[in-house]
Amino acid sequence: MFDSLTDRLRGAFRSLSGNDKLTAENMEEAIREVRKSLLEADVSLKVVKIFISNIRQKALGQEVLNAVSPYQQFVKTVSDELTAILGGEMSPLNIDGDKPAVIMMLGLQGAGKTTASGKLARKLKSQGKKPLLVACDVQRPAAIHQLETLGKQVDVPVFTISGNMDVLDIADKSIQYAKDKDHDVVILDTAGRLQIDTDLMADLVLIDKSISPAEKLLVVDSMTGQAAVNVAETFNKQVGVTGLLLTKIDGDARGGAALSVRESVGQPIKLMSTGEKLEDLEDFHPDRMASRILDMGDVVSLVEKAQSQINEKEAEEAVMDMFKNDLTFEMFLKMHKMMSKMGSMGSIMKMMGVGGMLGLDSQTQNRIATEGEIMMKKMEVAVGSMTLAERRKPDLIDQSRIRRIAKGSGLKTGEIGKMVKDFEKMRDMMRMMKNMMGGGGFPGMPGMGGGGGAGMPPMPPGFPGMGAGGGFPGMGGGFPGMGGGFPGMGGMPGRPAPPGFRTPGAPGSATKKKKKKR
Repeated sequence: MFDSLTDRLRGAFRSLSGNDKLTAENMEEAIREVRKSLLEADVSLKVVKIFISNIRQKALGQEVLNAVSPYQQFVKTVSDELTAILGGEMSPLNIDGDKPAVIMMLGLQGAGKTTASGKLARKLKSQGKKPLLVACDVQRPAAIHQLETLGKQVDVPVFTISGNMDVLDIADKSIQYAKDKDHDVVILDTAGRLQIDTDLMADLVLIDKSISPAEKLLVVDSMTGQAAVNVAETFNKQVGVTGLLLTKIDGDARGGAALSVRESVGQPIKLMSTGEKLEDLEDFHPDRMASRILDMGDVVSLVEKAQSQINEKEAEEAVMDMFKNDLTFEMFLKMHKMMSKMGSMGSIMKMMGVGGMLGLDSQTQNRIATEGEIMMKKMEVAVGSMTLAERRKPDLIDQSRIRRIAKGSGLKTGEIGKMVKDFEKMRDMMRMMKNMMGGGGFPGMPGMGGGGGAGMPPMPPGFPGMGAGGGFPGMGGGFPGMGGGFPGMGGMPGRPAPPGFRTPGAPGSATKKKKKKR
């Protein structure tokens, strides 16, 4: 969702990349570009004014550090202010008081409220809670059916009263039911409308007054732009929301709503939906989101996602197998399937901050990720056409076997041949890495003696930036990591180096300055 804003902010920062000092003049130019970027991203004018004012004060008041460039210093200032305007720190759900704790889900029709209720139930259950879903949207039978379907998928019971149109009665009886069945959290999926109306608000006010929910979460569709701000302000005025849940954050909207809504209602963003799967609901961390917006990655969230999606014992066994023995197609496929549980290649690249490191715009990153996914699917098909012996002993694959695999997979003989050659290069790199480490283990791998990974599971060899080779599909590297990738770190052919990045001896680098002093 923030791709457009990310690209615009990168352009704003680029104006500082050639300066050795941060001055009022060059800073004002960057601030003008930041202001323009925010307005084009559909951030409300009120929020933009506050944001720019705070940046100007903080940037001018900063002591210029010799150890960092003006680019880095200004990015840090913007990052801090983004974090502040997004809420400062993570705000958890307030559900540890009375039992059962009631969470009332609010929002307009189409915001994703019912789906968000199912995702929240799954998330709470994974945390050891015993949630109960309650169908309070009696105006739409389809909503009740949808909630029941979601309840079955996440294995959480759904409370309904067939034919009862009294929303308050349903809510009251659901709480008594929750007490009888020992449920500690009740999630009320209330009715939505295509627009805010008096009847909708009257029902919500009645429930609020009668039950006093612990949380009143307003579900906001991130794709609706500035309309989301008006909706949030109205709900907050009538009911008094306690927090926000952003949906469709993986969409292609300009992203300004997320920055504007929190400021307009003065309540924290507590959760965000990052995809269509029921497990795609995350706690909202302002500092991590600011890092994502600035394309600096979010490795902490990536690690947390890995820990929740990947069995650590299986991951350790896979790494041990790869470390003790030569890499095989079977191992590679197993690693890739583990990583697929964490999301698409594109989402993982963004959380790793690959674009920021290499100076790639969002469009290029998306193209790389798409091509990488296509190539990995082809590889899965090709490996599926191999015999068990060939998967475990790639050296067996000669030209006649390549033709048979190509025929069985529907791929071209040249594609299979290149795949096998690239795999051989990758295997040679893995051997070299193991020799260099001398048996010391893979850095950051749990139980492998490397440390520093906080439980991070192994990345498959050749995963962008994390495995042998570090290549990128479609960029002269063939399959991800199979020996290709970008030449050096100064940028790829035809593309400038990332803003602020200076290679030794380049203009403005430390090496160049020392020569001048002499």
